[in-house]
Amino acid sequence: MVYAAMLALVAAMIAFAVAFAVRRSDSVDLRESRRALVAVQASGAAGDAASRALESRPQPPPDTRGRRAGNIGLSLSWLATILLLVAVITRASWAGRVPWGNMYEFSVSSALAILLVYLAVSVRRDLRWLGVFLIPLVLLTLGLATTVLYTETQQLVPALDSYWLVIHVSMAILCGAAFLIAGTTAALYLMARWAQGPVKGPVSQRLSEIGQRLPAPVVLEQFTYRLIAFAFPVWTFAVVAGAIWAESAWGRYWGWDPKETWAFITWVVFASYLHAQSTAGWKGRRAAWLAVIGLATYVFNYFGVNLFFTGLHSYGGV
Repeated sequence: MVYAAMLALVAAMIAFAVAFAVRRSDSVDLRESRRALVAVQASGAAGDAASRALESRPQPPPDTRGRRAGNIGLSLSWLATILLLVAVITRASWAGRVPWGNMYEFSVSSALAILLVYLAVSVRRDLRWLGVFLIPLVLLTLGLATTVLYTETQQLVPALDSYWLVIHVSMAILCGAAFLIAGTTAALYLMARWAQGPVKGPVSQRLSEIGQRLPAPVVLEQFTYRLIAFAFPVWTFAVVAGAIWAESAWGRYWGWDPKETWAFITWVVFASYLHAQSTAGWKGRRAAWLAVIGLATYVFNYFGVNLFFTGLHSYGGV
C-alpha cells in the first residue's frame, strides 16, 4: 500500500508541476494593476480617462489548463491518502497496537498527517499551487521510511506500552505536519519577496520566475502564521504530555535527553516566531526565517536525534 501511495504521489507531483508551470501570477498582475491605478489617479483630472480604462480593461481568460491539472493532482493526493490510511490501519492490525512503535511507523503516519492537513485546508482554500512543493517532501518522508527507517513489526517495549503513547505521539505527528507546511510556505514567502527585487543573474531570474507564480507575500505570511498559531499550543501540550509520561516511565519529568532538548529548542524557536509577529521590525523576512529554522529543528529532532544520538528515546529502532 505504501508503494502504491508513492506511485500515486509521483503522478500527483507531475500534475501539480504542470499546474504551477502554466499558472498565471494573479497576485503579481493585481499588484501591478493597483500600482498603475494609483499612479494615474495621483495625476488628477488628467488621469481620469486612463483610470477608467484600467478599471474596465478585459480580464485574462481563466486558467483552465492549470486548474484541470491541479484538480487531477488533488484527486491523486486523495487517492494516496486513502492508500496510506489503509497501510497504517493494516500495520496496526498486524502489530495489535497503535502503529507508532518505531521510526518507520512514525514516518508513514507523519506522511499521512501531512496529506490530511494539506487536503483538509484545501477544502476551504485553493492550495493547488502548494502541491508541487509539498508532495516531494511527502515522497522523501516515505522514501526514507521504506529504506533507511524500515523496521519489522514488533511488540512495544515496556516504556512505550502506555496510553500516553496515543496522546503524546498523535499530537507530535499533527504538529509535525503543520510545522512542515508552515515552514514550506515561509520559504515560499521569502522566494516571493525575492521576486519583487531586482534580477541579477540566471539563478536570480529563475527564482524570480517561480516567485511570481506564487500568491502575494502577505497571503503566504498570513497562512504561515495561522498554521503555526494553531500548532504551537498543540506542540506545547505534546511536550507537557511527554514530560508527564517520562515521570511515569522513568521516574522524572525532565532529564535533558537529546529528544527532550531538541523538542524544547523547537518550542523556543516557534515561540520566538509568534513573538516576532507581534514585534515591530521583526515581521516579514525575519519572522519567516524563524519559521524555517523552527522546521529545521523539528526535522532534526525527528530524524537526526534518532540516527546520531543515544538516549532514553532510542527504543524505537530505525
